[in-house]
Formats: sequence, structure tokens, C-alpha cells
Amino acid sequence: MEAHRKKLLMSLIILTVFVSGSRGWTGAIHGRVICDVCGDSSIGPEDHVLEGAEVAVLCITRSGEVLNYQAFTNSKGRYTVAETMSESDRWDACLARPISSFHEHCTHLGANSSGVKFSYNHPSGHSHTVRPFVYRPSSMPTYCI
Repeated sequence: MEAHRKKLLMSLIILTVFVSGSRGWTGAIHGRVICDVCGDSSIGPEDHVLEGAEVAVLCITRSGEVLNYQAFTNSKGRYTVAETMSESDRWDACLARPISSFHEHCTHLGANSSGVKFSYNHPSGHSHTVRPFVYRPSSMPTYCI
């Protein structure tokens, strides 16, 4: 009788883990925002990350719902958007775009930083990395010339 109870209990635990694991889906999108000080479109020692830059991420789910996220970069210039939802409602396609930079000098959006559209086909627990968004100063420092 005791062996039967243990077997039944183990079956219930395995079933609970299996069912709860199959319902949820978790995705994440992250990237960086950088100040291209010399405006040369390459990351060099004079460039730096932008803390507090605002990024918007819009995603369409498989069920057709549009989800709008807002993120701010941390002290390392990184932002992250993450969501847990049912597998049937997971992200299908997303658009990430920079909104603003609050840095006192680096406020002009770089030429190829208007936004990035991508399909999101990663399994649960995996993330998508967006290429860095670049801001430039309104006037280049003299050492850049």
C-alpha cells in the first residue's frame, strides 16, 4: 500500500511539473543604447553607453494582440523587456525603436537607428538581442576631426 502511495505521489508531481511547464512561455528582448561621440558609426574608446535612454518595443502575439512595452537603459546602457504568457499567445513579431535620450550632449538619433523589426521564434526561456541604437551629439568634439 505504501509503495502504491509513493508511486501515485510521484506521478502527480511529474504531471504537475509537466502541465505547468507546457502552459507558460517566457520571452525576452534586450539591447543597448550608445553615444557615438565622433559620429563615425563605429564603437571606439571615446564612445559611451547611455543610461536612462527610452526604448519602445511593440510585439504582435500569435493571437493578433498588440503589446506595447517601454524600457529604460540601466547604467550599462542595456534595456530588457520580458514577458511570460501562454504558448498560444506568445510573441510572433516585434518592433524595437529608440524613443529618446536624456543625455545632455548625445540627443540626436543616428542614421540607422530608427527601429528594428524582427520575427520572434525563440523557444521559452530564450531571448532576442537587438543591435545597438546609436545617438550622436549635436556638435562633434574637436578631437574627432
